Amino acid sequence: MRIADHAVWDRGFPVKYLLVHEDQEGHAEYWGQCAGVEGMFADKAPPPREVLTLRGCAPKGPLLDALSATGESTGLLGGMCVEVGDGQRPLQWWGLVDAVVLAHRPNRNDPALVDVVVSAGVEEDAGEHSLPASPQFQLFAGAASGLPAGHCAGVEGLFAPREAQPSSPLHLIGCEAAEPLLAALRRPREDRDWVQLLALDRHGEVMYRHTVDPHIEQARPSVLGGSLVDITLTDGGDDRPPLVARPIWEVWYRGVPTTRDQWARYSEEGRSAWLDLTATRMDRQGPDRSGGTYHLDGTSVTDVPGLHCAMAEALAGPGGYFGREWNAFADCLGGGFGVTAPFTLIWHDADVARRALAGVVSGEGLTYFEDIVRLLERRGAHVLLQ
Repeated sequence: MRIADHAVWDRGFPVKYLLVHEDQEGHAEYWGQCAGVEGMFADKAPPPREVLTLRGCAPKGPLLDALSATGESTGLLGGMCVEVGDGQRPLQWWGLVDAVVLAHRPNRNDPALVDVVVSAGVEEDAGEHSLPASPQFQLFAGAASGLPAGHCAGVEGLFAPREAQPSSPLHLIGCEAAEPLLAALRRPREDRDWVQLLALDRHGEVMYRHTVDPHIEQARPSVLGGSLVDITLTDGGDDRPPLVARPIWEVWYRGVPTTRDQWARYSEEGRSAWLDLTATRMDRQGPDRSGGTYHLDGTSVTDVPGLHCAMAEALAGPGGYFGREWNAFADCLGGGFGVTAPFTLIWHDADVARRALAGVVSGEGLTYFEDIVRLLERRGAHVLLQ
């Protein structure tokens, strides 16, 4: 969807956002356009710390390392995920933020298993919170790769009631409303489906999609004048881009990057924000092509997001998408994203990633770097490390 597809905007400043409602079939209903949004970037407040007990664990990977009896273990697990299933399929996913092992001891009923007491912030699953009849708990560690960390019989404290976190408003500046948004302005308290806030670059192309609740807290004549309206939405959502993403958006606002390594100057969090922008255009990669030789510049691959920035740039070009983490990268190698094996990848300065990712270990004992190389080779790519 492009701004050119809608009403002419004859003003001295550009349109930067569209409001669109999409139904389950993907049909888009145009709600309006805005000159700007205040509050779009916000660092997510961490959830309150809680103490939970992982009962009857068979740990492996990062969790097993954290329970090591050697003096090298710190007990710091970082981000974790608890996947709750019924034996047939996963049903719920709970996030444990900055998880730290406080204590561990043999399980009373089965000494071969272990009970692990952890401190963490709990991010609740958005779906059903009731336990299935025969629940199974799978553990994963590592925000980027979701490394298997074992399984356990239960997690005490996971289903405890929690207070809702306060909402944070979003201010739409200089809005020109179409009829659906005018109807919402006339009846601001009426419940409506979530809508998409589409951020545009200067060419009118969508560079980011953000879902918002269209509950209107306030509307008033715009500070930009004319017939425009400034609208405050009660809740702008809890998955807004972090503050570090603002300068990255300014780069992408000029259009999809055409020069290489622009992502390299940013922090690990900034590189993740860069990957988020590439994902908006994942359906524009073109038909798959196989064969050929691709060159990966490894000089700035010092973290997992940096690896995927460099990999996407090597295979799909500057600003191209080829996965944001291990699972998405594996999906891209399966086809449908412009490049498919067999092909040759020449990884220059590979030792940079080998050293930087030595501490990011998969459930099979491989480093993240080794796991990515093995995945490429298993999918039919020829990898030359230089």
